[in-house]
Amino acid sequence: MNVTGIASELVRIPSVNPDGDPGTPHTGEAACAEWVAGFLSHAGAEVELREVLPGRPNIVARFPSGRAGKPRILFAPHTDTVSVTGMTIEPFGGEVRDGRLYGRGATDTKGPMAAMLWALREAGPQISALPYEIWFAGLAGEEAGQHGARALAAQETFDFVIAGEPTGLDVVHAHKGSAWLSLRTAGVAVHASKPECGENAIYKMCAAIECLRREVMPVFETLGDPVLGRPTLSVGTIAGGSKTNIVPDSCEASVDMRTLPGQDIAWVAELLRTRVPDIGISLSGSAPLFTDPAHPLIRRLQSCGAGLAGAPWFCDAAIFAERGCPAIALGPGSIAQAHTRDEFISVADLEAGAGFFLQFLDSLKPCQPEALGK
Repeated sequence: MNVTGIASELVRIPSVNPDGDPGTPHTGEAACAEWVAGFLSHAGAEVELREVLPGRPNIVARFPSGRAGKPRILFAPHTDTVSVTGMTIEPFGGEVRDGRLYGRGATDTKGPMAAMLWALREAGPQISALPYEIWFAGLAGEEAGQHGARALAAQETFDFVIAGEPTGLDVVHAHKGSAWLSLRTAGVAVHASKPECGENAIYKMCAAIECLRREVMPVFETLGDPVLGRPTLSVGTIAGGSKTNIVPDSCEASVDMRTLPGQDIAWVAELLRTRVPDIGISLSGSAPLFTDPAHPLIRRLQSCGAGLAGAPWFCDAAIFAERGCPAIALGPGSIAQAHTRDEFISVADLEAGAGFFLQFLDSLKPCQPEALGK
């Protein structure tokens, strides 16, 4: 089976993240993980399915190594996809036409995963002779919560991680983080004809949003990174009240902040609390990524033809980097096609990705792991 056939098989297996509105009853990564497990077993790897959430496993594989104690390289695409709601093509068709493979996940990230799987199979018995121990993980839940990456990073240690993402075969060594604020204000509901007798929760939220616009955004505009540019802030949703003639007693809003490596954002919540003392605030998100582009394995990837890049999006690489493991994102395809209603990846990109990963594995033969401090 060639790389396009592998990618097509993966697209045909629904693995939609169940968070939010998946647009299909066929959710979860189990079926995809089982298919990948079978593929890797036939390729000679030792394979495990490690449950992360009920019915949602990581697929974790280790290729036999000639000796113990080698530094570990992890190939780590994610197995889940985003919702299929609103798609204009058959999301699980895996159809190839006009030089493109169509379907949900074709670009993000079943295409990159297929390129990795093909290369690992083709490298075959040579892998055990490499001065690195080669691992593969199909990670669950990257699209919401990054549960698979968090679980594996807590279970295993690696010396270098390549998160499979559509980067046009550039090495994304830096990306922005995400910080999502959930804001809640409370008021006192009364008849709208006597608003002075109540307390308007929407007005309180307006004060919080005005604080973000007038006091936080100007600070963000003074910051910058030579690779990633400026951090950003956007109010994404707001909802409050129950009826036009009732003073609203509750309001909720969500805020998206895209952050830079090393950026402190704790002060934002503290400032909001000084402006709206009884506001409720919760924070979630993912850390930004920065891996030194002088890392020897990044240089080796460059010697295989990869460029260097930063990205405004985030991915599982940052989860491993938070634990001190150098990590990057890399794979064939364009992020412009990810999550689209007619998602596709070109066959040419798939073939280029497969060839690239095989070339990288082949380039490791003379590489001395002492370069990683081992």
